[in-house]
Amino acid sequence: MAVVDTNPMNAGFIEKFTTMLKRRAFGNRRDTVLSILVFGLLGYMAYLMLDWAVFRAVWSAEDADQCGHGMGACWSVIDARHRLILFGLYPFEEHWRSTLACVAIIGTVIASCFPWTWTMKRLTTLWIVGFAAYYLLMEGSLLGLEQVTTDQWGGLSLTLFLFASVVLLGMPMGLGLALMRRSEMPVLRIFASLVIDFIRSLPLLTTLFTAAVVVPILLPGWLQGDKIWRVIIAFALFFACYQAEVFRGGFQAIPKGQFEAGKALGMSYWQILFRIVLPQVFRHALPATINMVVVTFKETAIVIIIGFFDILASANAAFGTAQWAPYYLEVYAFVGGIYWLFIFSLGQYGEYLKARMKVSER
Repeated sequence: MAVVDTNPMNAGFIEKFTTMLKRRAFGNRRDTVLSILVFGLLGYMAYLMLDWAVFRAVWSAEDADQCGHGMGACWSVIDARHRLILFGLYPFEEHWRSTLACVAIIGTVIASCFPWTWTMKRLTTLWIVGFAAYYLLMEGSLLGLEQVTTDQWGGLSLTLFLFASVVLLGMPMGLGLALMRRSEMPVLRIFASLVIDFIRSLPLLTTLFTAAVVVPILLPGWLQGDKIWRVIIAFALFFACYQAEVFRGGFQAIPKGQFEAGKALGMSYWQILFRIVLPQVFRHALPATINMVVVTFKETAIVIIIGFFDILASANAAFGTAQWAPYYLEVYAFVGGIYWLFIFSLGQYGEYLKARMKVSER
């Protein structure tokens, strides 16, 4: 028995799509020929990709000796080296702790995406609990487990921790710098302008290198702190300076009448800011903010240069032996898939927020 889709929205979309395709791709004889050639070429390329990645691929580490003998992708390298890629230098017997730490960070981020957590008290509690769980699991000594120092942290858990820490610290710092740059007090305005312009004039690598290598030379030992925290603070400051300009654009989109109306109602400066202005600023700044967050997730890979064993460094080590050296493409494809999964999720959540804010404008 045939199943007929009676959903009018689906039927309307299919009808519009087929009409558009006929008009643009098969509107005349020349377009038809070109479309057949292009679609045929794309189909052939898709077949070659599937043939290499799936049909003729070697999947198991036990079958690694078959790789390179007229076969396709050698996913055996992932089967054999996935622990090194995902956990880096973290002790092998303690990988379960790194896994739970990843779950804690991802769970905290996902929980933060639900509207019922969007209050200052709930978000603060959620992120304190999430970061505390991550640190206690990764470091271990406070829970009576084997201590693992930060120089042994690595893989996916380190990448996620760096990303979440930078965004969590950098977002309020960026808002503060944006407010200072709009301040009527010349000292605050000039200070914020100098900080933003100076940090933005430096490459991110220079900023991180300064925090990791130069700062310990200039400060006494008791002020140096752990390398990972210095890098996180420097990275967050870099993020904040760019995000401050994003917020400044959102402030400039707010008519001055909004402030004047708030004052006419007898509201204080902070009441106008938090109840009237900031919700509109976040709405205007949302697309650029999502872009900043996505770029920051990708830029965490730069820490490989200053000695951190993030997921990209772990990937390089995975094919660092003679046995697996020819299969670097499969390793990079696997890591690229992980990056794509997280970045695609961030992008889709950004689309959800934009749609939600459009509804709130009605």
